Amino acid sequence: MAAGLHWYREGAAGRVILDRPEALNALDLAMVRAFAQALDAFESDASVRAVTVEGKGERAFCAGGDVLAFYDARGTDSTVGADFFREEYTLNRRIKRYSKPVVAFMDGITMGGGVGVSLHASHRVVTERTVFAMPETGIGLFPDVGTGHFLSRLGSGVGTWIALTGNRLGAGDCLDIGVGTHGLDAAARVHDAVQAIAAMADDDVEAALAPFLGEPPAGTALEAREVIARCFGRHDAQAIVQALEVERSEWAERTAAGLARKSPTSIRITLRQLGEARTATFEDELVTEYRMSQACIAGHDFMEGIRAALVDRDRKPRWSPDRLHDVTDQLVARHFTEPPVGDLRFD
Repeated sequence: MAAGLHWYREGAAGRVILDRPEALNALDLAMVRAFAQALDAFESDASVRAVTVEGKGERAFCAGGDVLAFYDARGTDSTVGADFFREEYTLNRRIKRYSKPVVAFMDGITMGGGVGVSLHASHRVVTERTVFAMPETGIGLFPDVGTGHFLSRLGSGVGTWIALTGNRLGAGDCLDIGVGTHGLDAAARVHDAVQAIAAMADDDVEAALAPFLGEPPAGTALEAREVIARCFGRHDAQAIVQALEVERSEWAERTAAGLARKSPTSIRITLRQLGEARTATFEDELVTEYRMSQACIAGHDFMEGIRAALVDRDRKPRWSPDRLHDVTDQLVARHFTEPPVGDLRFD
């Protein structure tokens, strides 16, 4: 067990509960390690038919990783970021390749690291409170935790739009694009659904969930699909910006203004990431993301993004470079080479 995460068996369910509601259940290294221990224990326990993952409180499933730890360790302890991302990405892979059903209840804010412990589950249950996003380009990072593999496979520019803008999706949107696999008729039914899984006599999670399923509110974020396809179905940052300018609509202006606030370096490396991820295995994508994470930690924008968002909270990051055309190919390439700590490897 660890502060912030509890796990135990209840009937046929191996339950994992993220319990840091004051921090929107953000993951720290101790929680990542405890989660991995839980999966080890549940996998070897024949009485566990499925694993359930929940967030404590009504606001969030998990709002991301505890990135303040990286900021606090800047310039003094390079192992903090190396250890966290290595073990977090290994956990993401473990969930995706797990031998038993994993049911993630994405009730509330589900972002960043929270996406990593839910998107790769076999069953991804959304509610009317679900808020999904990968907002990393706004803090000088990139959409990680294996999401590059998923987003790169969404057609018509949708994955690129999600990755670059960090825009938020509700339950209906999540079901439309496959982030969610099931929708509950109400968030209050999460407890009942977990109890039904705990009462299973076999591993038929579908039958256990069936009585609680319903239609969450229809999605609205993707109503501009045609414009998204025209503008974000491209692999070049400048071309995307120019396409938005050509649209001359309120949506395009708002989207362009949002992109202008993101880290130019993050925009460039994310586009290369998605381009390579389209033909990569899930494991290869995690290796790439680990390389990128270590370059971001060693660079300028990630620490600056954390400062602006979480330390000083002035919301005015000073990116360097601060314009897309000043981000060189050499700077981008630096994010895709093996880091000094070595590549991510799986046992």
